[in-house]
Amino acid sequence: MMSRNATSPQIVTFGDNDVDCYEAHGAMYPGGNALNVAVFARRAGADAAFIGAMADDPAGRHMSVALEREGVNITRLRRVAGRTAFCVIGNTASGEREFLRADLGVSIIAPNAGDLEMIARADAVHTGRSAHVEAHLSAFSNRARLSFDFADQTGVDYVDAIAPMCFLASFSGGSMTDAEVATLQAQVRKAGANWCLVTRGQNGAYLTGPDTDVGVPPAPAEIVDTLGAGDSFIARVLTGLLRGEDPRALMQAAAIMAGETCGQRGGFGHPAPIDIDQSHAMPIGLIHAHAAELADRARKRSAETGVPAK
Repeated sequence: MMSRNATSPQIVTFGDNDVDCYEAHGAMYPGGNALNVAVFARRAGADAAFIGAMADDPAGRHMSVALEREGVNITRLRRVAGRTAFCVIGNTASGEREFLRADLGVSIIAPNAGDLEMIARADAVHTGRSAHVEAHLSAFSNRARLSFDFADQTGVDYVDAIAPMCFLASFSGGSMTDAEVATLQAQVRKAGANWCLVTRGQNGAYLTGPDTDVGVPPAPAEIVDTLGAGDSFIARVLTGLLRGEDPRALMQAAAIMAGETCGQRGGFGHPAPIDIDQSHAMPIGLIHAHAAELADRARKRSAETGVPAK
């Protein structure tokens, strides 16, 4: 099914954002799945908007300026008292990237009535596990096609709860075998998702959907940093599906975009000197539990304001 504007589909992304801080280089870059997808969708030709929350601090101001320079609509961006989210990234002895500590700051929010109105005018809305908005996915999918990034979450109960609402369900499957990919995609499609995308880094990516089963190898690339590669792949696939592009052609285009993303540090560039308050940072292992607590608080505040769910 094509979008209402086959040339420039309208895509709204909701939720997570942060500055990714590379200690060894002294630089921070805009990031977060929802924010990255908005930028890459815009680069792919979509009319993209980002809904999220940042503080009025150096990190938040840097990200908002980067979004404006990329042509992303930020009219629904919230300026909230507190701290902009960040993640500190280091390197192991072997040179691999390592997520050290993070602060979610003000990034975990629930949608309000204005957000839902913008989503209802769009062709698709993208969010993901890191946004912790599972309680609001039905509100999203009732208003626009839902794209959801499951990341590495392939538990049967979680997938079966969310996949029926999805236009595009995406997974990061770098450690998955071919058989595991096929089993997951069959489960996701059986649950009701229109399309299922599994990205596997150097092992390529696979898309399955109506009368479609396409796999592509990674595009040749000079690997500088893989951060954001999966987000760029999702953005290009979603944009192509909304345009009604040939699945193999759009997958090849997505592989090229992901390869280009790997050729620079940070999700999509825009470095700035690190300027964050690390006093509230916590180990990565504690982040998702803390995010769930923040999401529950945001949901309760949203319920108190009477935001409609359908």
